[in-house]
This record gives sequence, C-alpha cells and structure tokens, in this order.
Amino acid sequence: MTYRMVSRAVVRAIDTLPDDRLVRWMIAGLLAIATLASAAAAQARTPESFADLAERLLPSVVNISTTQTVRASHPGIEMPQFPPGSPFEEFFKHFFDRRDGPQTERRATSLGSGFIVEGGYVVTNNHVIEGAEEITVILQDDTRLEAELVGTDPKTDVAVLKLKSGRELDVPALTLGDSGRVRVGDWVVAIGNPFGLGGTVTAGIVSARGRDINAGPYDDFIQTDASINKGNSGGPMFNMDGEVIGINTAIYSPSGGSVGIGFALAMEVAKPVIEQLIEYGRTRRGWLGVRIQTVTPEVAESLGLDDPKGALVAAVSEDGPGAGAGIVAGDVILTFDGRAVPEMRRLPRMVAETEIDRRVPVRVWRDGETLTVDVRIGELEEEEEAADWTRGDDAPSPAAAHEIPDLGLWVMPPTEDVRDRFGLGDGPIGGVVITRVDGDGPAAEKGIQPGDVIVEVNQYEVATAADVAARIEEARSRDRRSVLLFVERQGDLRIAGVRLRDAD
Repeated sequence: MTYRMVSRAVVRAIDTLPDDRLVRWMIAGLLAIATLASAAAAQARTPESFADLAERLLPSVVNISTTQTVRASHPGIEMPQFPPGSPFEEFFKHFFDRRDGPQTERRATSLGSGFIVEGGYVVTNNHVIEGAEEITVILQDDTRLEAELVGTDPKTDVAVLKLKSGRELDVPALTLGDSGRVRVGDWVVAIGNPFGLGGTVTAGIVSARGRDINAGPYDDFIQTDASINKGNSGGPMFNMDGEVIGINTAIYSPSGGSVGIGFALAMEVAKPVIEQLIEYGRTRRGWLGVRIQTVTPEVAESLGLDDPKGALVAAVSEDGPGAGAGIVAGDVILTFDGRAVPEMRRLPRMVAETEIDRRVPVRVWRDGETLTVDVRIGELEEEEEAADWTRGDDAPSPAAAHEIPDLGLWVMPPTEDVRDRFGLGDGPIGGVVITRVDGDGPAAEKGIQPGDVIVEVNQYEVATAADVAARIEEARSRDRRSVLLFVERQGDLRIAGVRLRDAD
C-alpha cells in the first residue's frame, strides 16, 4: 500500500468523524500510523526484492570441488547420460559393467555447495564429498582453498570441513536458525552452485514440512519450490532474516532438472549433528535398545488403544537400556521424555538427540493400561539391521497341519520333520510353526509366511493350534476385530496386527 493510498483512506475516514477538530486530527493521526504499519508489515511479508539479502549472504556460501581416482574398464568409451531412474540408465550400466577390458585410472571431479559457520568451518552434504581424495573450497571472489574433512554423518547426509589455509577469512559466518518456527507458505532463499555455474540465488516458498523421503532414519525435510538443481547440494536455505534453516539435499525430478520440488534437511536435525562433528569428529547418539514398528489400526484395535499412535516395540536388546528399565516386546511407547510419540518414525530422532547417560521417563501402553518406566539412555554404537519380512513363494504341503481359518493359515507343532522342512535348527522352539499361508488371507496381507513361528497371540504364549484358536475366540468374545501375533523368523521377532477374517 502506497502513501497516496494511505492518505485517501485517512481522508475518507475523517469525513465520517465528529465535528470536533481536535478529536478529528487525533483520530486521523492514529489511523494513519496504523495504516502505515499495516502496509509496512505487508511489504515485509512480500518483499519487493531479495537483493539486499542476497548481497549480504553470498560471500558466506561456497562452491566445493572434489577430486578422486576412479577405475574404468573401457577407456575412451563413456556411458550415455540418461535422467536418473530411466530404464535405459540401468540397461547401459549393466552392459558397461559386464564388458571386459583393461583397467585404467582417471581423475574425476564433482561440484557441490557449502556454507561457512562459526570457527571457519564449512558445512555441506556427505554425498558431496564422499570418497573425495582432494577437497577444494571456492569463495565468491574465486579464491581457492584446500579443505580437510572434520567429520561426516551418512545417516543425515551432513559433513563438516575445515579450511587448511590457516588465515582468518574476511567472510562473515552464517547463523543457524530455528527451522521449528518455519511455516508452510513462508518465503525462503536458496544459494548454491547449480551445474557448476557458481553463486546462484533462487527464491520460493516452503511447500511442506516434515517430509520423509526415505533418505535415512532421521528424515525431516523442508520441501520448497525454490529452484534447486545438481550442484545445489550442501548449500543453505535461508529464511527472510538471513538465518540458515536447512541444507539443500535432494530434489524430485523425473527429468534431472528442477521441477519445483526440492528438499532441505531441517536445521533442527542438522544443527546438533554439526555441533557434534565439530566437537568430536563424529556423532554421539542416544540409544534405547529396542526395535520398533508402526502401530497400525489392527494393532491398535487388538491392544485396546483408541488411536493408532506411538511406536510398537517388536524386540528388545537383551543388554540394552530399554530392557534394563523393564520395557518388553509388545509395549507401545506413547511418550518419550514428556513428548508425545504421534507415530513410529518420530521416536528414533527423539532418542538419538537425547544426552547419553541421561535418565528419561518413557510412558508405555501394556495390558490395557499406561505405565511409566525410567530409562537411562545409552550410546548408539552401530545401527541394528532390520529383518527382511518379505513373503516366500513356496508353501510346503499342509498335510497334518491345523487350519486357523480366521487368520488364513495352517500350523503344526515343531516336530523334527517340520524343523527339517523349514530349516529351523535343533534349538528350543516355543510356539507353533506356520506351514502354509492362504495368499488371499489376512495373514498374507501382513507378510506372514511359511516357516514363521507364532510365539504369542495377544501377548499370551501359545504351544498348540488349540491355544491359537482359543485366543482368537477370546478376542471375538470381546468384540475385537483383530489379534496381535508375535512371530519369530530366523531368530528375529516381529509383531503383526492381523485382522480376523470376516471381521467388519
């Protein structure tokens, strides 16, 4: 809104006021101040230009060039370039990988982006510098400085570098902002080195928050429509105060170029990682010692939970902090350290960010009621591998097996013949062995397969097919439409909420 528009608004307002001149002027003055303030606020929300902001921030954003030695089997012949994910890309890669020929070495370079923070450190993505033998940081004035790797965290795709020059840079360090205050629709600015062109500024809005793009266990990405392309990786995303609220990391692009869907790792996740890499050269994450699953509607219903929320504990490490505090398989973790766990994927980050050796309250749902345990958080040394729960295609003969029609499967006791058939070994087995699964049944929908062992039903141990049937009948008598199965596969325990057949 211009001053002329403000003046006209004030005049129109004065004409409607009482005849008292002093009162008219006082009210007109107040009205003008309020109108100008509103116009200024609107202008701040929709900037006419990003020039001042870009001029201030550009010197602190760097280009990163890496060099490494690669081995090639077919000198002088390069694989054609196709958009990522193209079927031709996979075809030609397979063809070139199979070709015989002398091995040659060549120097390959790649480009990315980064930004300078307090202490002369440079933050970028791990994938920008991964495998690099030489790292060069290029400033806005084309000054080239060698850098060494301080630390890296592949789980969040964050890396920290230190310049080798030894001299103080006449470049301001950027401020790490609070991404938690970012709202969908806010203006953001991205600066980076797309396609090796050098410092490039783009702007857009926050399209979405909290995106999980399956990049790692701690995904929390800000989605934006600001143009982000190859080479922008590792560069900063700014708010309108010039604070870094994210690290530009990935794009969704069927064509290989920007289509208006870019992702920046939220600073809420990146900031503690950056601080730990600078201080320790590695990350130090909290560890609870449990393996978790999603609480599906079937699991929630079978456990008597009103809503499918929290994280279902599928297994507990014998010597882990969770086991020491009394957490058991089948518990549903509802809150951690006073914070609600709305869904399973939120818990790993909560635990990882918790100070090691700190005691925290954990509220769980067990046997139809809530209880709180006190857990002393340990340090995560290495990530536990998840079990493969895909279904098998072969189903042994169901002869002499007992059908459980409510679940769409057949079971047998762990006889010697059954053990040999499914390779279950000679160790003790508690439960009944699934020998066949109806491909159209409810158990198959949950990935249960022949050779799995049903250990518990609704958190009660079972030893025979009759035990399984009895627990199902009990669930039906309580108007439950699903049951909770504890299923063991090759030493790993999985929990599945299975809807009973013909249940509404």
